[in-house]
Amino acid sequence: MEIDSGGRLHRPDGGFQFIASPNCDDRPEGVEITLLVIHNISLPPGEFGGNGIIDFFTNQLNQQAHSYYATIAGLKVSSHFLIRRDGEIIQFVPCQRRAWHAGASRWRGQERCNDFSIGIELEGSDTTPFTDAQYSALASLTRCICKHYPIADITGHEVISPKRKTDPGPNFDWQAYANLIGNGDNVINQTNQFSIAVSPITVQN
Repeated sequence: MEIDSGGRLHRPDGGFQFIASPNCDDRPEGVEITLLVIHNISLPPGEFGGNGIIDFFTNQLNQQAHSYYATIAGLKVSSHFLIRRDGEIIQFVPCQRRAWHAGASRWRGQERCNDFSIGIELEGSDTTPFTDAQYSALASLTRCICKHYPIADITGHEVISPKRKTDPGPNFDWQAYANLIGNGDNVINQTNQFSIAVSPITVQN
């Protein structure tokens, strides 16, 4: 897979789906993309495989379809990528643009993580293990992103928005993920607040 100059993901067979989300804007001028943020999401909560996430990210959520939807229907949210349970990757926002995935957030003293990050949502929940297909797709996507952007760190939404967010949650295996991208020695655990310090030399191509 490759990312083109406009921030769109491609592969030779054209197998990636791009569904444009309106919930994005331009990054501040001169800001480098240095952070990768891992999330989880399921809509309805705890249910997988439907169109709820796509509808949510494209502002087409039907409030009548589920009682929970009325509580989030007014939110304007997106992510650059979604990885389904079977490993399918869907892109919603070009990497060059700012997706609205992190909200109020801070990383290494810098506010507004949306400005300098790429967000990846895993279809899942805090209480459900992620699939091997998701880890494989996430690792491949991560390696691709790191080839095109100066990613220095990878962390979870729970770390950049503590007390407000809990994802990707305790079932996300940071060590296994780090091993897959060739950064197995770079996992940092600060009281179960995980991050990976990315070494461009060791991120496997």
